[in-house]
Amino acid sequence: MNTPAADGFHMPAEWAPHERTWMAWPGPNPTFEDPDDLAASRAAWASVARAVRRFEPVTVVCGPGRSTAARTLLGEGIETVERDLDDAWMRDIGPTFLTDGRQLAAVDWTFNGWGAQHWARWEHDAKVAAHVADLAGARTYASKLVNEGGAIHVDGEGTVLLTETVQLGPERNPGWTREQVEAEIHAHLGTRKAIWLPRGLTGDYPPHGYGTLGHVDIVAAFARPGVVVAHHQPDPAHPDHAVTQEILGILRSATDARGRRLEVVEVPAPTVLEADGRWADYSYINHYLCNGGVVLCGFDDPRDETAARIFDRLFPERTVTLVDARTIFSGGGGIHCITQQQPKISSR
Repeated sequence: MNTPAADGFHMPAEWAPHERTWMAWPGPNPTFEDPDDLAASRAAWASVARAVRRFEPVTVVCGPGRSTAARTLLGEGIETVERDLDDAWMRDIGPTFLTDGRQLAAVDWTFNGWGAQHWARWEHDAKVAAHVADLAGARTYASKLVNEGGAIHVDGEGTVLLTETVQLGPERNPGWTREQVEAEIHAHLGTRKAIWLPRGLTGDYPPHGYGTLGHVDIVAAFARPGVVVAHHQPDPAHPDHAVTQEILGILRSATDARGRRLEVVEVPAPTVLEADGRWADYSYINHYLCNGGVVLCGFDDPRDETAARIFDRLFPERTVTLVDARTIFSGGGGIHCITQQQPKISSR
C-alpha cells in the first residue's frame, strides 16, 4: 500500500495558507461532567471559533441534535455539521491534513483516548478523522500508529517535533521502536528528521487532571523554518522549571532537516503556578496560526502582554488576538488543541 510521502504528499507548516479551520463542539462527557463546566466550555470554544472566523472560514462538528444550540453561541458566519462525538479536541481526534500542492489528503491516525486514560471515551472520536476528511474531500490514509495532532509539529521543510512519552509510550504504542515510529511518521507526514523531546509539562500527566501524557504543542512549536518558540518556566518553585531547562537545551543543540541549528525563542510561562489545586500547565505555546492572524492563549496574567509582544515580533504580518484559555486548559488543553487547519490547495 502506498504511503502519503510516496504519493507526493506532505503536511504543510501551520503558517501556510488555510482553506478553513475545523473544530468540535463540547458535549456531555467525563471532561465536562458538571453542567456549569459544560456551559463554560461551550462559551470558551465559541470565543475561539469567533476569533478564528475573523481570518478564515470555520466549520464546527457538533453531536447529533446540537447544531442549533451551538449556532446560538457561535454567532453568524460559522458553519456546523453533525456527527457522533465523544469529546471536543479536534486537533487530536481530527485528521492531519496533507497536500501535494494540487490535491488534499489526510492522515487518519489510530486514536485510543490519549493512551486509554480512565476518563476518556473514544468510540465515536476514533472515527471523526475519517468523517472530517470525507467532508473536506480529502484522500485518506490510515495509520496504525496511535498518535494525535497535538503530538506533532512540523516546519513544512522536513522536520517534525515529537515527545518520547507520547509516540513511544506503552499506553499508545507498546512494542514500537523509535526507528519504527520515525519511519511511520515520516511516511505519513513527508518529513525526514525527527527532533525528540523527552517529555511534556508536569500538568499534562496524572494525577494532575485531564492530560495527554506529553503533547509537544504545549511545549514547543515552529514559528518559521529554523525558528522554534519554546515554553520557559522561570520560577524554580514549579517542577516545569527543570523540565523546560532540559527541553530548551535539547532544542538549542538540535538541527533541522536542512542542517540548520535551531533558533529558540523562549516564551515565559504565566506567573500563576497552580490552578484548581494542581500545578498549572498554562502555556502560550499552544497558539493557533490562521490566515493573517495568531490566536493566542490568554490567562488574565501580567505575562499575557509579554507573550503578545513576542508573537507580534515573530509574526509582524499577522494580527495577534488574545483569547482567555483558562477554561480550555481546565479540560486538558488549549487553543491549538481545539483547532485543526485544512491547508489551501492551488486547484481551489
